Amino acid sequence: MKYLEFTFTTAPANEAISDILSMVLSEIGFESFIHTDELDLPRVGSVDNFPEAPIFAEKAEEDTYKAYIQTSLFNQEALDEAIADFPLPDVTITYEKVEAEDKDWNEEWEKNYFQPIVIGPEECPRCVIAATFHKDVPNAEYNVRINPQMSFGTGHHQTTAQMIGRILDDDMADKTILDMGCGTSILAILARMAGAAHAVAIDFDEWCVKNSLENIGINGLDDIDVIHGDASALAPYPNTFDLVIANINRNILLADLEHYVATMKEGADIYMSGFYCEDVPKLRAHAESLGLTFVDERSLDNWACIKMHK
Repeated sequence: MKYLEFTFTTAPANEAISDILSMVLSEIGFESFIHTDELDLPRVGSVDNFPEAPIFAEKAEEDTYKAYIQTSLFNQEALDEAIADFPLPDVTITYEKVEAEDKDWNEEWEKNYFQPIVIGPEECPRCVIAATFHKDVPNAEYNVRINPQMSFGTGHHQTTAQMIGRILDDDMADKTILDMGCGTSILAILARMAGAAHAVAIDFDEWCVKNSLENIGINGLDDIDVIHGDASALAPYPNTFDLVIANINRNILLADLEHYVATMKEGADIYMSGFYCEDVPKLRAHAESLGLTFVDERSLDNWACIKMHK
């Protein structure tokens, strides 16, 4: 099966842009979307002790991504329209196209793009996240299997990794969880494995909903409801959740946080990530204006993750 390989460059660098670009490309037949910064990520020894990496003082001016599509499915007109109609303003998107080498792309995922994540000491890991095609992965307290159709949501990204660390550090027993912007639902899956009683996973991308349902089935779990929608889907859930997990981006968090807070019980917590360290003061101030109390902040490669309490 022959593929085309595209290298997309976006300016400015922004996680919201990457999320929407991956969604737009998936709608016109692209099968994988990989942030080039993620291609050389090493196998992880511990979520709380990632390999040392520089903390960047400024955001990159642009990002690059690899994306792949079967040659027979590629439509130049559809791609041109998708870029011309890109829903975010003031975004420049350019690309280069080459014919990808004819090879087993599942094998490429296994070798290069998605290595198993081992969290904790290898002789007795707390959590292992692996694809369905990985063999001989170590047994852990929590073994999460996913079918990684795209690289976002595999656990490799700094924001997802920090969310995983918080779930493992905090007590999930009998909690009701909201995973907002769930992607592959890896966080809802791990929370259920760690003892959460019930989870609701919501994403506006239909592909994410389908992949979430698949991953939940792969892990043999129940009591995870997957919903296609945005913050408007939260109306039936006032004062429902003990924990809200929102790994999205700064602008959506600022716009929708009041809806998330409305779903939280008194005494509930919220984890928020998907933004840079310099964005924390604005998000914290907004959260505090909605009655939340700051608990702590973590960071990894200038990506922040904060915890607030109601």
